[in-house]
Order: sequence, then structure tokens, then C-alpha cells
Amino acid sequence: MDISHGHEGSRYRARASSELISSDDMIYVAGHRGMVGSAVWRRLAAQGFDRLIGATSSELDLRRAEAVEEFFAANKPDVVVLAAAKVGGILANATYPADFLSDNLRIQLNVMDAALRHGVRRLLFLGSSCIYPKHAPQPIPESALLTGPLEQTNDGYAIAKIAGIMQVQAIRRQHNVPWISAMPTNLYGPGDNFDLKFSHVLPAMLRKFHDAKVEARHNVTLWGSGTPRREFLHVDDLAAASVFLLQHYNEAEHINIGSGVDVAISDLAGEVRDAVGYDGHIDWDVTMPDGTPRKLLDVSRLTGMGWKPEISLGDGVAATYRWFLDHPEARRG
Repeated sequence: MDISHGHEGSRYRARASSELISSDDMIYVAGHRGMVGSAVWRRLAAQGFDRLIGATSSELDLRRAEAVEEFFAANKPDVVVLAAAKVGGILANATYPADFLSDNLRIQLNVMDAALRHGVRRLLFLGSSCIYPKHAPQPIPESALLTGPLEQTNDGYAIAKIAGIMQVQAIRRQHNVPWISAMPTNLYGPGDNFDLKFSHVLPAMLRKFHDAKVEARHNVTLWGSGTPRREFLHVDDLAAASVFLLQHYNEAEHINIGSGVDVAISDLAGEVRDAVGYDGHIDWDVTMPDGTPRKLLDVSRLTGMGWKPEISLGDGVAATYRWFLDHPEARRG
């Protein structure tokens, strides 16, 4: 368990009405060893929040209500960032839909119920852009939620995340606490999952091109047609947005987090291939699913508050590949 010790102070301090989060707060980052949680932890620490607490999955199984209750009773956080989740790409979601639904529902319910019982004042629930209908208007506004059928390949995960939004909204109405939800677009960066069977599209591409380069293969096969369009956000930008929202956002409606720019998967492949330095040919396996034709978030509410991302796709992919090279353990699987 990782706990950053600072001055203690009273758990129930008087606050200015406009102050949503303070450097005095004890902040629990659920999922602090994952790609998202670790980025949020780094950002909080960089901005002077030094009372941070986290527990690994081996130390605390968030699917077990009793264990979560004991953790909150012992540590009494003021603020929670709920970044813990069971995540995976198209194949993983399509193969294990019941696991993705059940595990994520349990994690969310256990953390939010315990947080409410133990007086957590501020909570940020991080979901996913897969909550939106498969054929939602583009770019996708927050109001598109529950207006059409979901993409079937990840509907179990999406339903769990929709339930998380609903839970935050219900708790706000019933208990009048400033809890919020944010829905990030496709994320990538240090700490990503590069397993070829279960990773998302960008890290899977990076791994495939790297392996082909090392093995001197002349071609790489990628799934689908390459025509769908996707939006990507570096996880450090997501972390910056998350802290910004904790400091400034207090509305019941969830808010989108993204770059506001999308790219064809075929063009993404070119960016990743260039970053890796692979000069072979790309073959597209059109027998494999493309997923949603396009998924671009409307981020006008967030940018209207004064926040915008800072890391371009090219710079972010190059930095991610450098991290991948520096961490051989990321190449397992």
C-alpha cells in the first residue's frame, strides 16, 4: 500500500464555498498502478497534492465489499478518483462480456457505497466513451447518452460505465455531495497494455510493428479495413483534465474528455509505424471487426471551461514507444 504522509489536520475542515478540492485533502486514487490511475497520481503530486493513498489489486480486491469497507474505515479519504476498472480491447470485451459487466459493476458499487458511508466529500468517476450509441451523432455530445443501441462488442463494459454515471447522479440527488463523472476518449501512453490478444488498437499496433521490426518481417497484418476513425488522448493529458475537473467542475451531467480530433485507423498505423521505425508493408484483415465506424467526442463543454490537451498524437506515440523500449516487462503476452 502506498501512502504519502503529510500534515494530518481535521478530516472535516471548514472550506470556502468555491473550494472543491484542497492540498490538505487525503486523496485515494483507486487503480493507482494502472495506466490512468498512475498518470492521475503523477499529476496530483506534481500540482502539490501530497496526501495520496493507493492500494494494489493484490492488497485490496475492489470486487470484495468487505475489503473495501475496511480500507475506507482505516484510511478515511476526503477525495476519491475512481480510475480502477477491468479494461480490454475488442477481443477481450467480446470474449468475456459477463466478466467486464460484473467486475466493473462490483468495483463501482463497492467504492461508491463505502465512500458515501465514510463521508468522502468529492469523487471523480472515470468512465469511457464506449457508453455512447454505436451510431451516435459526430462529434458525440454528452446528451447522446442512452439515445440508441450500443456497440455489441463492448456492451457489457459500456453498461457498467453507464451504471456508474447513474450512481453518481443518484448520490448527488439524494445526498447533495459534489461528486462528478467524466468520460475519456481512447487513451494511450506509459503503462498501457501491450498484450496482442487483449490490448486496445494503438498499443496493439505498436507491439506488432516492434515485433516485426525486431524479427525483420516484411509485412504486418492489422485488423479490419483501416477506415474507421478514432480519437486518441495521451493519458497525461487525461490526468491533467481530471485534476482540472476536480478543481473546477460540479455538475450532475457527465463531461467528455478528449482531444477533439480524430484520425483514420490507417493513418494511425502510419504514425505508429513511423515512431517504431518499421519500413515493411501493412496488410488489412477485413474479416476482422471494425467496431464503431467513427467515435469523436464533443469536448466543447470542457474546452469552454478553459482546458485543452497539450500532447500531439505524433509526440505522444513517440514518447509511448520510448517508454515501451525502456520497460521490457511491458512486452510480455
